[in-house]
Amino acid sequence: MNIKEALLQEHSKKQCLKIVAYVSDDKKLFAELITLMLTGEYRVAQRAAYSVSYCVQKYPALIKPWFGKMIKKLGDKQAHDAIRRNALRILEDVDIPEKYCGLLFEISNNYLHDINEPIAVRAFSIGVMFNIAKKYPDLNNEVKHNAESLLHCGIPALESRGRNILKQIKNLS
Repeated sequence: MNIKEALLQEHSKKQCLKIVAYVSDDKKLFAELITLMLTGEYRVAQRAAYSVSYCVQKYPALIKPWFGKMIKKLGDKQAHDAIRRNALRILEDVDIPEKYCGLLFEISNNYLHDINEPIAVRAFSIGVMFNIAKKYPDLNNEVKHNAESLLHCGIPALESRGRNILKQIKNLS
């Protein structure tokens, strides 16, 4: 399978899952896919991001060598929304290396408070912040404050995410 051609062929969950099944846990094929996400033209990068998120969900170890490049791409405000959304979706569920936690917490905090960001990017941002705070409990108060600020923001998805994060923080205690 030519991954780039497969990405351009169709944008659907069915096609995404075909690509994920093809890539499987193969590091070389994953490198090809994530490189398309990080450096491909708009449409290819957008569709690759979707497949990358499903690959990492099934095979979390694949993302380890790519943290630096993914976080660098997250810091690029010109990156497609789909790239930011899927990168944050990935990062809220994986063990983030210590050396990236500070920068990623800051990037996520900035996205959370940027009202021009898509709702999904903002929602995944608080999830990433909570993921980092699990490693660094000193950050729990900041995450709690941010989650509480979402409770009455008027955006149901963010209010729900805020309640969910508060419940998870409470369960950690």
